[in-house]
Amino acid sequence: MAKIVYIGAGSHQFARRLITDILYYPELRGNTITLMDIAKEPLDLITAFARKLVEQQKFSTRIESTTDRRKALESANYVITTIRVGGQAAAQADRAVAEKYELKTGNIIGPIGVFDGAREIPVLLDICRDMEELCPDAWLINYTNPMAINTWAVSEYSKIKNVGLCHSVQHTATELAKYIGAPFEEISFWTAGINHMAWFLDFRWRGEDAYPLLRERFKDPAVYSAPDAHWDGPDIVRAEVFKTFGYYVTECSTIMAEYVPYFRKRNRPELYDKYKLRRVESRAAATEQNNKDAELMQQIKENFQFPMSHSGEYVSIIIRAIEAGVPARINGNVKNTGLITNLPEGCCVEVPCLVDKEGITPCFVGDLPAQLAALNRTNISVQELAVRGIVEKDRTKMFQAMLLDPLSASLLTIDEIRQMTDEMFVAGAKYLQGYK
Repeated sequence: MAKIVYIGAGSHQFARRLITDILYYPELRGNTITLMDIAKEPLDLITAFARKLVEQQKFSTRIESTTDRRKALESANYVITTIRVGGQAAAQADRAVAEKYELKTGNIIGPIGVFDGAREIPVLLDICRDMEELCPDAWLINYTNPMAINTWAVSEYSKIKNVGLCHSVQHTATELAKYIGAPFEEISFWTAGINHMAWFLDFRWRGEDAYPLLRERFKDPAVYSAPDAHWDGPDIVRAEVFKTFGYYVTECSTIMAEYVPYFRKRNRPELYDKYKLRRVESRAAATEQNNKDAELMQQIKENFQFPMSHSGEYVSIIIRAIEAGVPARINGNVKNTGLITNLPEGCCVEVPCLVDKEGITPCFVGDLPAQLAALNRTNISVQELAVRGIVEKDRTKMFQAMLLDPLSASLLTIDEIRQMTDEMFVAGAKYLQGYK
């Protein structure tokens, strides 16, 4: 029987989804799921949900709950992390500084991503050190952003087997099938690059190259400009990148626009209208989460019959493949050990991985098309300096990471980026002790 530990289980957005996914597979219902969070109230709520689901379905799954991380990790086989150090308040402090400099971005890359990583990496490495002592053979399965920065740090500075997971590949594959009018089960694809900037290197329908059909469909802007083209709204940025660079990228238009310098310009509000760019503010997200928590609490009290369905997230697919020997192929974020030959050795890449009883085996990709590798490298440089700066507590490297961010560099001067870096250190001082 396996022990599956979930650290950051109070993150309800993922917790309900991932717990249900694990219980979806009969092969995984006899295991123990240990839920851990430092915040007791949201932990208690998601624990009540998990126990109610097990009770309703009459499963034999054991649900444990604790705020003690080391207790949770004892003899674990799988450790899932969805932590958010500092919560919404820390994220909003970063965003307030960035927006002062007209940088309206998320926590994946750029200044906010660099400083989000500065909060997350020390805790993730602490978890790894505990795992090295308490469950050295366990897999760390990380969902915490900024994905590439965090996975790079864990891979380089710990001995723990690990993979970083995102859902952008699955979601985009579903959207591409819709664009060409194909049933999802009839398409196939081969995707590689870096997290949120991986590329559909091969896209097929019934074994035939589907890119010519997609190009034909995209001659009509209405196809990708519709409000429901993508879960995040119109997909205009990705369509423009596809037409310009020849391959479809995995992340939504709003986030892809943060990775490149072409779509967000100072004093150019017409570009936001043209590309339908938006960003949901943290305060709105927090309000929405509070509403969802209240709804979940009411559903538990009223004995609401929670549905059993699979979200498409990879974590339960990985555990099932290893535990039950049901082979699978996923896309995971891993250390580049010659997998993508024209990206730097040791960086974090997102590549196809085979999963079976032997574990997770990343697939060899070879060279990316030159233009795609070039785009990836612009962000890999930011990630590398961020990782070095965070682990070494080096303010200069953190500043240099900010300087190399493509979007920041297109909008700000060196002096402005230096000032923004200093202000972010002040805003996040509680979590940034010991930097020199």
